[in-house]
Amino acid sequence: MKTKKCNARLIVYELVNLAGNPFIAFFGCIFPILMLLIMSNAITGDVPESMVPKVNTAIFITMSLIVSMAVVLLGHSANYSQEMEKEIPVRLNLFGIPQRSIMLAKGIAQAVVLTLGLFFYTAIAYLTLDMEVPAVSTALCLLLCHYILAAIFFGIAHGLSGILKKFGPTYAITMVFYFGAMILCGMMGVQTNELPKALQYVAGLLPMSYIGSDFIDFWQGGSYNFGPMIQSYLFLGAVCGILLLAAGYKNRRVAK
Repeated sequence: MKTKKCNARLIVYELVNLAGNPFIAFFGCIFPILMLLIMSNAITGDVPESMVPKVNTAIFITMSLIVSMAVVLLGHSANYSQEMEKEIPVRLNLFGIPQRSIMLAKGIAQAVVLTLGLFFYTAIAYLTLDMEVPAVSTALCLLLCHYILAAIFFGIAHGLSGILKKFGPTYAITMVFYFGAMILCGMMGVQTNELPKALQYVAGLLPMSYIGSDFIDFWQGGSYNFGPMIQSYLFLGAVCGILLLAAGYKNRRVAK
């Protein structure tokens, strides 16, 4: 049978799957906006009026991370783990659609939905709150950080789904990571530097903690030491790589 490459029909199929996932609609679009508005109303009432735009912007940057985590990490782990449980990739392979084409289509679909989610979140934020306008370089840097994070989250969700092949355990692990990261990286109202030292160390392994706490300092221009953030990306990327290798090894053994 002729092997089929990733094409528009396969990408549309994956987009429809994502659109039908209520977890993505709520946690990726509605929840971050609710958190942004709630945190803004709770915090800006206690700061001078001149500081309100900066505070709102800091909250905006931090809560934007929820979009990437929810759309890609939660969304892909939920969809793909169910597909693995029902052996849908095996059936698609029988029709000449290889795993690499499926993964590419899923990745493109996730990127499209993430872009729409970030656009919707940003539009609502700037329409409803008084916020600072970023320098172009900073905005592009933040966007790049989101897409790199999304790629890592996609790999983590893909690897976990390939190893466990069950929706329940896979989604439970990703949900624990999701809410754990929210707590550690300042998305639940507690700043990273206010946590116990041991938890601050764990937070330092996650890129989200640097984005949420440091990006506001050069939002309108300036310099920044990206060294610690890059190290955290490398750590999370290594975790992603290990999970993907483990999933590939397990699937090859099963195939034999």
